Amino acid sequence: MQVGVIMGGISSERDVSMLSGEAIIENLDKNKYEVLPIPVNTQYQLIDMVRCLDFAFIALHGQFGEDGTVQGILKSMGVPFTGSDVLSSALCMDKNITKELLRTKNINTPDWVMIKKGKAINFHEVERIAYPLVVKPNNGGSSIGISIVKNREEFQKAIEQAFKYDEEVMIEEYIDGEELTCCMLDGKILPVLSIKPKEDVWFDYNSKYTAEGADEVVAELNEDIMRQIEVISKKCWEIFKLKAYGRIDIMMRNNKVYVLEINTLPGMTKNSLFPKSARAAGMSFSQLLDKIIQCSLEE
Repeated sequence: MQVGVIMGGISSERDVSMLSGEAIIENLDKNKYEVLPIPVNTQYQLIDMVRCLDFAFIALHGQFGEDGTVQGILKSMGVPFTGSDVLSSALCMDKNITKELLRTKNINTPDWVMIKKGKAINFHEVERIAYPLVVKPNNGGSSIGISIVKNREEFQKAIEQAFKYDEEVMIEEYIDGEELTCCMLDGKILPVLSIKPKEDVWFDYNSKYTAEGADEVVAELNEDIMRQIEVISKKCWEIFKLKAYGRIDIMMRNNKVYVLEINTLPGMTKNSLFPKSARAAGMSFSQLLDKIIQCSLEE
C-alpha cells in the first residue's frame, strides 16, 4: 500500500510538522508500505500530489492541516486519511468552541474570555478572572504565541504577540497544578503522562521540542483521579466524534481535573508525547503508526 506522508503546510507550526513527518517516514514499516514524502508549501500543491495515493498520513499541524481543510480535500478525492473527520477537526481546532461544548457537557475547563483583533478590550471582564492569566491564539498549537502574564503591562505585550498568529485571542484562567496528557488510540486510553518542564515554568515550545526539555513520565494517580480522567476522556472522544487517535490535554488542581484542549493530530516528533505514551504501553513507534493506519481505514 502506498502511504503518502503529508507534512510542512502553511501554518506557524510548519517546522514542527516537518519534524513529525520525518519521524513518521523513518518509523513506518517499509516492508508493509511504499512511503512517499509529500512536503506541502501551498494549498494548491496538495491535489496533484495526493491524487493517486492509497492512503494519506497527515503530519500537518495548525491551519490547513488540523482545522478540517485538508481532511475535506482528501475526502472529496476519495483518499482515506489518518485521524478525525472534517467536523471534529474544525471543532477541536477552535479552542473557544471546544470549551463551549465542554461546558455544556459539564466537563471542567478553565474560565475564559475572548478578544477579537481591532476591538476594544474590556479589562473589567478580563481581570475578573484574576492574574496570572494565560494568553493564547484561539486557533493554534505547539504553544506558539502563548504567554502567561502577571499584570496589565505583561498582558498588553502578550496580546500583541498572540494577534500575530490569529484574529481571535483567548484569555484563560491559569490553573496552577499538575499538567497531564491523555493519549487515546481507537477510543482507548494509553498511559497518562505527567509533564514537568525542567527550566520553564510551563510546557512551552522549548520544553515540547527540545530534547530533555521536560520530564514526561507515566503519572502516578490515585484511583479516583484516574477514574475521573477515564470518564472525561471518553466523553470528549464521544462528544467531538474523534476517530483513530487523539490527545486530551489536562490540568489537575486540588484533585479536580480541567480539560484545556483536544488535539486531533498530535505531534509525532521523536520528542512528542504520543509515541512516549505508546511506548509506556509496550508499543513501538512503528506499531503505533500501524495501529493508527488500521483504525483510520476501519473508520
